[in-house]
Amino acid sequence: MTRLGDLERAVMDVLWDSVPGTSDGITVREVADALDGRELAYTTVMTVLDRLAGKGMVQREREGRAWRYRAAASREAYIAQLMLDALDLGGSRDAALVRFARSVTGTEAEVLRAALGAGATGHDGSALTDRVEAPSVDGLPPRTDKAADR
Repeated sequence: MTRLGDLERAVMDVLWDSVPGTSDGITVREVADALDGRELAYTTVMTVLDRLAGKGMVQREREGRAWRYRAAASREAYIAQLMLDALDLGGSRDAALVRFARSVTGTEAEVLRAALGAGATGHDGSALTDRVEAPSVDGLPPRTDKAADR
């Protein structure tokens, strides 16, 4: 999984916050306008979006002479993949998971327990699977290494 630089993360935040999954996406100009206070050149934002497309983080579609961009996966799927990648850094996955589990708040622990249970629902009654998608479902490449079997 690709780690994002500061500007790439800011651009992804714009896409995640302003483009629903069913949307046709937004243009470079709309992304640049949403990056308030950064005073970035249009071409800088265009280059960042082009690189993110090359990394598979965004999808783009031609509309006339412009491109429309949207995130290839949800923010939650991206974060989940980062967490899985962190577990692959070495050492004991079990020890890292136990340490993580002991560091979460009570509410977060409840969410984890519910997610591990069958037919889990959130505090608002909605299914947790509606809010936490598997990375392969959301467009991230499926895990093909030994971690996929864990």
